[in-house]
This record gives sequence, structure tokens and C-alpha cells, in this order.
Amino acid sequence: MQIGVCVQFDAIERMGEKFANLRKNDFTTCQILSWDPAMWTKENADAVKALLDEYGVTPSAFWCGWIGPKVWNFTEGPKTLGLVPEEYRAERVQNLCDGADFAASLGITDVITHMGFIPEDPNDPVFVPFCDAVRTVAEHLKKNGQYLLFETGQETPVAMLRCFETVGTDNLGVNLDTANLILYGKANPVDALDVIGRYVRNLHAKDGFYPTDGMNLGHEARLGDGRVDFHGLFAGLIALGYDGHVTIEREISGEQQNLDILHAREYMNNIINGIKNKM
Repeated sequence: MQIGVCVQFDAIERMGEKFANLRKNDFTTCQILSWDPAMWTKENADAVKALLDEYGVTPSAFWCGWIGPKVWNFTEGPKTLGLVPEEYRAERVQNLCDGADFAASLGITDVITHMGFIPEDPNDPVFVPFCDAVRTVAEHLKKNGQYLLFETGQETPVAMLRCFETVGTDNLGVNLDTANLILYGKANPVDALDVIGRYVRNLHAKDGFYPTDGMNLGHEARLGDGRVDFHGLFAGLIALGYDGHVTIEREISGEQQNLDILHAREYMNNIINGIKNKM
């Protein structure tokens, strides 16, 4: 498995610094994250591609954001996140298609996003129109030879699987955020592999704790300090034949973020190598 990190798409003059820092820390792969459609231009794509080639960094995926409000909690989240809220849906479908075209110009095949609080009840009147919107995006990506990856979090694994089955295209996948399933109180990531494991195409390696009140998410933690069973997770992924990218995400800033990322790589390498040595 290739371990990389998340890189926020920024002004071009800063991207070279970010890729140089990756190589300084012996990383050669990353997910590129962007929430600003105004940045998705041909000129920026050409510049980023040149920098990736210069520094020898391979982008494993493009994390594509969308415009409009976004509130990461249990009260405003269902009304603001992803393609679920009808009032933002059409514009965000276009955002995802535009972001996918930008990613295609970088040679990236996997496009990731949060889809929102997918209804658990398939009879909910929101469910079918939501799936129709997902299908529109997925079909656009298919023309580019790309996959549309749902990042886990706001939905249960079963709701995500049901959406995949309803949409019916063969280019849907999962960016398994190991902590989000816990932070949102939706699942244990190890058990989630039984439901959606075969669709996993990338990971956000992250740790955290379950919610302790009904309004707010649980909190993130340094990898290994939270509730994610990484030994069980990697054992399950290896049993499924997964040998793809593992992307460290640590949602803090400053020097501690860098220290925690380096710790996470060592922590996971020890687990992965230990499992493989016993096979």
C-alpha cells in the first residue's frame, strides 16, 4: 500500500512548496483537495501538472468540493452538505462535473466528495432525486474514464450501498474515512468493510472518538489514540485484496500536524508489515 497525505489546492506559487515538503518527508503520493471552482482552470492544471512532474509526486485522487453553505454537525449538516439538499443540488452537480474535468486534465481518475446525509429510509422522497443527481455526475465522469468516490461519514454504510445499487453505474467507489464513520456515529470502520469493502478505492487514514451529545460530531485524535482499530482495518483490507492508496488526513495545523502525520505513517507501516509478515 502507498501511504500519502492530503494537500490543499492553493495559489500556484505555494503548491511547489507543498510538493517539496512532501518529498522532504519521503512522501510521493497525495490527494489534492479543492473547494474553489474558480481555481479549476486549464492554466492552473498545466502549472500543477508541471509541479507534480518536477517533484515526482503522484496524485491518487482529487477531492472535489462544492459551493454554498457547509456545516459539519447534526443539526445544520443535513440541510447544507453534499447533493442531498435540493436547493443546492443542481449547482453542485455542475461543480462536481467541472472538478472532474479539472482532475482529468491532471490525469487523475478518482474524484472524491461528501454526498451529504443520505436518507436511511429508501422511501424518503429525497432519496430517488438524490440518486438521480449522483447518476448524472457518475455518467459525466464515466465519459472521462473516472470513478466517483463517496467519502464516508454522514451516511451509514448500508445507505451508501443502497445508493450505489440504485444509481447503477459501474464507476462508483468509496473513499473510506476511517474516523468519520466514528465521528458521525454511523459505523465501526472495520465492520463497514463487510458492507462496502469491495468498493474501497482510497482511504483517509484518520482517528477519533464517537459523539457524546446529539448535536455535534465526535472529535478527531492522533492516529492510534482514538477508537479506530487499525490492525483490524488493515487485516480486513488485505483480506479483500486491497493494495491501493492510504492517505493520511490530520485536521489540525502547524508543526504538530506534521509530527502527527509522520507518526501516523510509522504507526500504519508497523501494522501493515506485521500483518503481511504473518501471512
